[in-house]
Amino acid sequence: MRVRVEEDVCQGHTLCAMNAPELFDLREDDGHAVVLLVDVPAELEAKARLAHRGCPEHAVVLEE
Repeated sequence: MRVRVEEDVCQGHTLCAMNAPELFDLREDDGHAVVLLVDVPAELEAKARLAHRGCPEHAVVLEE
């Protein structure tokens, strides 16, 4: 599984970073999400799915 954030869609709600801090960080200048691990390890797939489902803007995209 791979994860990415659509930067033009992200509004900086921070939910992805709260749900999966191993996968996401937040930019200091605007609080928008940055992916730390594009290739999601198997043990973090559940957290990646939680971040995907929890994003109100649907900016977190998973590629299976």
